[in-house]
Amino acid sequence: MRLEDVADELNVNLPQVRSLVRSGDLPAIKIGGRGVWRVERSELEAYIQRQYTVARESIEAGSIENESGD
Repeated sequence: MRLEDVADELNVNLPQVRSLVRSGDLPAIKIGGRGVWRVERSELEAYIQRQYTVARESIEAGSIENESGD
């Protein structure tokens, strides 16, 4: 998947996806001389599952906030 496709899938902006790749949280590979980045669907699904685990642990620890920060 192109990084733009990943951004669409996660409903985030492209710089956020680039940050995930740069940090190593979302594994990606660089293809060809023009430096086109790609993420395998399986890596994206694994990332999503890890985030569900983190969310579940936060909920169990009682440290969840709503989206407005209240």
